[in-house]
Amino acid sequence: MATRKEIDGSAGVPQFYGKELRYKREEAGLTLERLVDGSFYGITILSEIEHGNRSMPIELARHVDRRLGTDGFFERRCDEAREARLKGHAPYFEEVLEAEKRALVIEEWCNVLIPGLLQTTAYARAVIHSTHPLDTPEEVQTKIEARLKRAKLFENPKVPEYWVVLHESLVRHPTLPPVEMAEQLDHIADLARRGRITLQILPWNTPTRPFMALPFKFMDFSEEPPFMYTEGPYHGQTIDDPALVKKYRKAYDRLRAAALPPEASLALIEQAAEDYRHGQQGT
Repeated sequence: MATRKEIDGSAGVPQFYGKELRYKREEAGLTLERLVDGSFYGITILSEIEHGNRSMPIELARHVDRRLGTDGFFERRCDEAREARLKGHAPYFEEVLEAEKRALVIEEWCNVLIPGLLQTTAYARAVIHSTHPLDTPEEVQTKIEARLKRAKLFENPKVPEYWVVLHESLVRHPTLPPVEMAEQLDHIADLARRGRITLQILPWNTPTRPFMALPFKFMDFSEEPPFMYTEGPYHGQTIDDPALVKKYRKAYDRLRAAALPPEASLALIEQAAEDYRHGQQGT
């Protein structure tokens, strides 16, 4: 029998919402299967909602209110739970934010910025100041904390498997002062040395330019079809059409094949960090 996982309702609004959902469901004597019966949703989604890891779709909230006789409580509160989960993130990032927690595999190609999952506090602050220069200090700090919180998924020693291909310019062109840039590269190198991520660097002169214009992020799951995400400074797009995802995956595979092997990529990152520390690279 699977061990029952307790829910800490004090951890935040989504967890409080989820714990209340479980309480009302069990009070009514319903299993997950019986509660979702008659809806278009499965037990996995409902379980994720109960644990505060996923937003409640409004249609499911209405269904739950009808089955539990909760007088519209879950419909009225589902937007509040969603807003609390999204705090510090753009609305278009919601699907990715939730999916990262369920993903078995995450693969990224990054050509402009070091990905959010790998950013240090200093790097995140520099990116936020660049893209949202009018943010107040409080807003900036909220966004930094939200970004760093995403990286807690690396505390799990096995899941997700994370593979990232970085363009060499992200290493050679400093976004930060040298000491902070060294710290950013050290952070990536530490994750790679611990085997928590697989890192590759795509050199300047690789013949893959047609595929380098957009960043890609792919996620694979145990019970869901894979999807891809791409973004710009102020927008994001999720692509789940199987044919398109397949084409972009092939483009990613070409980039990965052209990149340096993980061992050489780690050595490059480590040497660049040393150079920044000693003032021998960047300005």
